[in-house]
Amino acid sequence: MITQVRGRLVEKSPTEVVVDCNGVGYLLHISLNTFSALPADENIVLYTHLSIREDAHTLFGFINKTERAVFKFLISVSGVGPSIARTMLSSMTSEEIQQAIASENVKLIQSVKGIGAKTAQRVIVDLKDKILKTFDIDEVSVTVSNTNKEEALSALEVLGFQRKQSDKIITAILKEHTDASVEKIIKLALKSL
Repeated sequence: MITQVRGRLVEKSPTEVVVDCNGVGYLLHISLNTFSALPADENIVLYTHLSIREDAHTLFGFINKTERAVFKFLISVSGVGPSIARTMLSSMTSEEIQQAIASENVKLIQSVKGIGAKTAQRVIVDLKDKILKTFDIDEVSVTVSNTNKEEALSALEVLGFQRKQSDKIITAILKEHTDASVEKIIKLALKSL
């Protein structure tokens, strides 16, 4: 129904924004990724999804169409509501979620607050084919980089580093060096930790 909102940013917090569109203020619930990507100027465009339930009509805002598409995929899974999908998009980027689903990384999906083992597996079963097809992800490259990432994470854990912090750094390294070997990933991560 409402697919995008263009207007003046009136209020913003990490979880919601108010956008004034010709005198009407729209309250949009946003993810942390959208919050951090909001432009400095007042005029913004957010892509939206209107969630209608018996007790509430909630408008969710996204910085780009990819994030909105991932959100819609997530809420199509039984057991994943809009708030859990938003939490997922706050703790991972939409690209990281796509990679996690495509590479069947249950642990990463399960690390999101509110998602248990069964729901994480259901997300993968329901969405893997859709994600691979929609975002044109190459399955081979996903599994190679993912096994290298997992090995590097395990090695850093053994060395005493926290998994969550290591995961962020390794993800950043893999964005720059997509075909990095496990050794190279660990060396680069150790410089950043």
